[in-house]
Amino acid sequence: MRRCCQGVGLPCLFKGVGMAGARPPRFLLVFDFDETIVDENSDDSVVRGRALPEPLRQSPAGGSYNEHMQRVLGYLGEQGVRPADFRAVYENIPLSPGMAELFQFLSKHQELLELVLISDANTFGIEAKLRAAGVRSLFRKIFSNPASIDRRGLLTLGPYHGHRCPQCPPNMCKGKILGEYLQERARQDVEFQRVLYVGDGANDFCPAGTLTAADVAFPRKGYPMHRLIQERQEKQPGAFQAAVVPWESATEVARYLQELLRKKC
Repeated sequence: MRRCCQGVGLPCLFKGVGMAGARPPRFLLVFDFDETIVDENSDDSVVRGRALPEPLRQSPAGGSYNEHMQRVLGYLGEQGVRPADFRAVYENIPLSPGMAELFQFLSKHQELLELVLISDANTFGIEAKLRAAGVRSLFRKIFSNPASIDRRGLLTLGPYHGHRCPQCPPNMCKGKILGEYLQERARQDVEFQRVLYVGDGANDFCPAGTLTAADVAFPRKGYPMHRLIQERQEKQPGAFQAAVVPWESATEVARYLQELLRKKC
């Protein structure tokens, strides 16, 4: 039995839909994590209020931010900060405005939308927050920098992969990850009608730039991803193919998805 959308203040999408066994449309919904799902940069959250030596207070200009955070986590671990302490911080990072309502909406339409998360944060923090928010089961895959507890009981961080993309940090190209995921799902006979990408940062511009005219980019309004899209549209009209739907509250994303699913149902 299909469930109604009215639990999040939206009209039911399925009134009059009674074709038993009809294959539902399939959409891929991709999320960033920092300043998208959560309303902060999680790296900033874990160091807030903790004393760092001068070399670790600022990320290196032009250097690897991932390597910088490896050193930061290593130093904090040596100072007695344990994984449980980090987990508590991640669990308490606030969700972005409207994100809880968006997840509530998505939980009712899992047969229509496949969710993945691509983030330059880390797997430990992301898993902790998603589980605390009760939404981990919504995501089929999480792609992020590996973080684990070593033999000393300290939290360690590594890079996700290597790549040749000139516009992405050396440890992660989200465009490559998205492309490889779409290829993997195609080999499994899953073809998405549209890719929907929700993000905020400069590193979200690369995957958003690979979207087609059938797809939708949801940049957080006023953040780097949004500004870069605007610059591309001004300098090269038509070069950015996807529809662009900026958001301040994730309820705006939910309402767009409501209309999209209504049309496809």
